Amino acid sequence: MKYVLGFMFGVFFLQSNFVLAQDSQSYLLSTDDVISINVFDEADLNVESAKITDDGTVSVPLLGPVQVKGKTVSEVEVLLTQLFGADYLKKPSITVTVDEYRPFYINGEVGSPGSYAFRTNMTVQMAITIAGGFTERASKSNIYLLKEKGSVRQKVTLSDQVKPGDVITVDESFF
Repeated sequence: MKYVLGFMFGVFFLQSNFVLAQDSQSYLLSTDDVISINVFDEADLNVESAKITDDGTVSVPLLGPVQVKGKTVSEVEVLLTQLFGADYLKKPSITVTVDEYRPFYINGEVGSPGSYAFRTNMTVQMAITIAGGFTERASKSNIYLLKEKGSVRQKVTLSDQVKPGDVITVDESFF
């Protein structure tokens, strides 16, 4: 039994890491994300905790503003490798990491509507708790989520996932 539980835990752990890795590979950078850039063996070219500007750029030594909005971390690594390799470095090795995701937003019948720091694996219930919980007039069944990318508002449950930039609205209950 102990071995079966260990095996099941191992499979769950690998699957959850695989899902996180998939999310981070498909995650598109945007305004207010904070990233770091590490250029191996070139400490002067590293960028620590740079917030992506409103125009979607990050300032990089020698290169100036580099457009990163709408790109994945891998795409930014490839872009920076090409840019540094073209004029400055031979075979640059570059790593880009997301230090802080852009906030999510919550409004309606919660204790403290506003923007809050995103945390990985966040659910609607966690977001509502962070925002001070439901008010007395909140409808616990009429909760809506608007994805960042111009989608339509969709009804969600407390267990649905929240992504950076999402807007959650908790409607008022009539009874």
